[in-house]
Amino acid sequence: MTSQRLAGLLYAVAGVTAVAALALRPAKHETAGTQEIGAIRDAFARPVRSPALRTPRVRAHIAAAQRFNHSSALLALSVLADSAMEHYRGSFDNPAMFTPLVSGTLSLLAGLHGGRDHRQQTHQVRHAIYLAAAAAGIAGTGFHLYNVTKRPGGWSWNNLFHAAPLGAPMALLLSGALGAVAEQLRDEPTHDPQLFGTQAGRALGLLVSAGLIGTAGEAALLHFRGAFQHRAMYAPVSVPPLAAVLLAQAALAVPRERWFTRFWLRATTALGFVGAGFHARGIARRQGGWRNWSQNIFSGPPLPAPPSFSALALAGLAALRLRERET
Repeated sequence: MTSQRLAGLLYAVAGVTAVAALALRPAKHETAGTQEIGAIRDAFARPVRSPALRTPRVRAHIAAAQRFNHSSALLALSVLADSAMEHYRGSFDNPAMFTPLVSGTLSLLAGLHGGRDHRQQTHQVRHAIYLAAAAAGIAGTGFHLYNVTKRPGGWSWNNLFHAAPLGAPMALLLSGALGAVAEQLRDEPTHDPQLFGTQAGRALGLLVSAGLIGTAGEAALLHFRGAFQHRAMYAPVSVPPLAAVLLAQAALAVPRERWFTRFWLRATTALGFVGAGFHARGIARRQGGWRNWSQNIFSGPPLPAPPSFSALALAGLAALRLRERET
C-alpha cells in the first residue's frame, strides 16, 4: 500500500470523525449574540435530568440503554482496530474494504455520545449510524463468505482458517445491533419496556446470548488453528458459552435475582481484557518482539479481538439488571 493511499485513508477517517462529531452535537437555540456564552456554559454544565428520570424504574430503563451504547462503542473499537490492520495487510484491494473503518468510527462516536445521553428518546443520527453499521456487517459477511468459497477447494477447513474471517464483519453487525436496540429502548414506555414483541430484558438477554455464542465460535476456530498450544486458549471457548447459557436461562425463566449469572458475566468481562494481555504476550514472544511490531502485530494473535467478549458481557449485565426488575 503506497504512502499516498495511507494518507488518504487517514484524512478520510479524520473527516468522517469531524462530520460525525458535528452531527452528534446537541442542538442549541441561542441567538447569534449568545452563542459563544452558551457554548462555554454548556461545556462546563452537568447533564440535566428531568424529574421523571429520578424514579428507580426509569433510571434502570435509561441506564440499560446507556450501557448498551457503551458496549456498542467497545465492540466498534475492536472492529475498527482489527479491520484497519487486516485490510491494510490486504492493501485495500477492494474499495469496499474502507467501509468497516468508516462505519466502525461512526459507531464508536455514537456509542460514546449515547453513553452520556440521559434523554428518554431516540437520537435519530445515532440510530441511523447503528443501522448502517448493521447493514455494513451483513454486507461484509457476504464478502467474506464469497472470499472463502472462491478459493481452490471452496468450503474447507484450510480456507476457513486462512481466508477472510467470517466472524469479523459479524462483530460490526453486533455493534450496530446493540446500539440500535439501545436507541429503540429509549422510546419504550418506562413502566414496561418492550422490544421485538416481548419484555425488553428478555429480548436483550437472548440477543447478547446469541452474540456470545457466535464470538466464542470464532475464537474456537482460530484457537483450533493454533492447536490450543496454551491452556489459556481453552478459556474463551468455555467461559463465554457458559455465560451465554446462563443469560439465556435468566431471560427465559421467571425474573429473580441471579447472582451466579452476574458473577459469570463479570468473569467474561475480565476474560476479554486478560485475553488482550495474552495476545500482547504472544506478539512479544515472536522474533523481534514489539521492536518488530510492524510485522508481528499482523502475524501474531489478533490484539483487538478479545475485548469483544468484554463488550458483550457488559451488555449482558445491563440486560440482566433490566430482566431482574421485570414482573
